Amino acid sequence: MEIVHTPAAMSAWSRAARDEGRSLALVPTMGCLHAGHLSLMAAARQRADLLAVSIFVNPAQFGPDEDFAAYPRIFEADCQAAEEAGVDVIFAPDVSAVYPPGFQTMVRVKELTKGLCGASRPGHFDGVVTVVAKLFNIIQPQLAVFGEKDFQQLAVVRAMVRDLNFAVEIIGSPIVREKDGLAMSSRNRYLSPAERQAALCLYQALQWARRQAAEGEQDCGRIIAHLTTAIADKPGVRVEYLEIVDNSDLRELEILTDSARLIMAVRIGRTRLIDNGALFPARDSKIITTQGAT
Repeated sequence: MEIVHTPAAMSAWSRAARDEGRSLALVPTMGCLHAGHLSLMAAARQRADLLAVSIFVNPAQFGPDEDFAAYPRIFEADCQAAEEAGVDVIFAPDVSAVYPPGFQTMVRVKELTKGLCGASRPGHFDGVVTVVAKLFNIIQPQLAVFGEKDFQQLAVVRAMVRDLNFAVEIIGSPIVREKDGLAMSSRNRYLSPAERQAALCLYQALQWARRQAAEGEQDCGRIIAHLTTAIADKPGVRVEYLEIVDNSDLRELEILTDSARLIMAVRIGRTRLIDNGALFPARDSKIITTQGAT
């Protein structure tokens, strides 16, 4: 496994792979790798000859009061985990390599970023899609794998790829959970034992909503009202948003459909956690892959 730190070196590596006729998959990460990330790598590994992983804690997607400085950085352990997962190259640039002096260009996806995390974290998705666009240009992968845990991010990246004609196939990979249902996240390590227990309210909410849907409840407002009260009653938990949206366009729903998805964000102490899931998993009709026209 190789480790490269500059855009020029990464581009040269990718160009050599293309010259050999080998396909390349990318898994973009901010490091602090866990089993969820490894599942993305496994999905990518099955679909391409070579696998690149980027490790870059992107300051452009953090707000002024967020956890950029505190975000866990364990580069040596990440490299070991990546090598064991069969990664061929790690791209780990410095901030100055990605955003050099004078950098002034940002990418924006308008409609899909207005609600959910986009409403509570202004500018977050501008930072996300800008760095993803840069990674695509530097690494030139044929496909990239993103986790469904940040479902809005996945939708926003798909929109960017479609609208800007990136020749990159986008794969959405299912959420990986702990045995008790908590979605795996690098931020879980912030949680105290009591907060870790409280965080189970997210998966419990999803399971309850699925049961209601299976039993014939159609009114999204009633489901959301119940869940908002139930979660807000948990000590130390503050609801940021709870919405039932359509899988394809994140449009908020009033009546359940086959493509309904519950999307949630809460703060537990100082830690922000997100989760989501289709309410009718067996009927879930979301598009798994997206590619821009060339």
